[in-house]
Amino acid sequence: MCKDCGCSLTRQDHDHLGAHSHVDSHDHSHDHGHGHEHDASHSSSHSHSELHTNPQLNDKKTLSVIHKILDKNDVEAGHNRAHFEAHKVTAFNIMSSPGSGKTTLLENLKEYTKLNYAVIEGDLETSRDADRLIAKGITAYQIQTGSACHLDAFMVHGALHHLPLDGLDICFVENVGNLVCPASYDVGTHKNIVLLSVPEGDDKIEKYPVMFRRADVVFITKCDLLPYFDFKLDEARAQLKKLNPATQIIEVSIKDGNSMQAVAAWLKDNIRGAQ
Repeated sequence: MCKDCGCSLTRQDHDHLGAHSHVDSHDHSHDHGHGHEHDASHSSSHSHSELHTNPQLNDKKTLSVIHKILDKNDVEAGHNRAHFEAHKVTAFNIMSSPGSGKTTLLENLKEYTKLNYAVIEGDLETSRDADRLIAKGITAYQIQTGSACHLDAFMVHGALHHLPLDGLDICFVENVGNLVCPASYDVGTHKNIVLLSVPEGDDKIEKYPVMFRRADVVFITKCDLLPYFDFKLDEARAQLKKLNPATQIIEVSIKDGNSMQAVAAWLKDNIRGAQ
């Protein structure tokens, strides 16, 4: 987990979060042909006052630097959102632990929806996930973060230069597999999708609550394995609703066409402009 990038800072605003220390390593002063006019509330209304106990982040100088990083990332996230909206694309941030089935879900989704989508992939190393999607005829671009445990708005911004958005309905940002840090960083998407797989166990919800609090929908994946694991669906639902009463919950198995159709229906209902 990051020790100095702001992961220990939490936001009071649960709608849009953001940042990473990669901010200062990129020059984004150039004009990309899509303006920086966006809702300033994404960057200026956040509160950085809540701080988990972390001695490395308890001095004023360190906090000042981190707040500047967070604010810069929020501005860039708003820029990404404006870019998506200019192309009439809805962006979804997909988050989960490693191995919960993010890429597999996106591979199989193509069979259940007419919505045209592309994927920005985030992993520490390799292009394996992007290669898998491309092999299925899905447009994908891989971000290799090196040692970073999550994507930030600047990484996603860079990927947008390599991803044609014209004609797309959806852009998925498949974040780095991690149940903690990705939830704290606004990458410029519109909604958060969180996956929890049956083999992980229902206890992960209350042990790692930040991500589930930020979820617009939770897909409980690999439900075909329920007979073989001690995963209590009723308890999982109760925990999720306690943490986040507004979140929707969908039980999913790629082997169950009806559940995949439910995923496709949720996406259709939640693209921008959907009635």
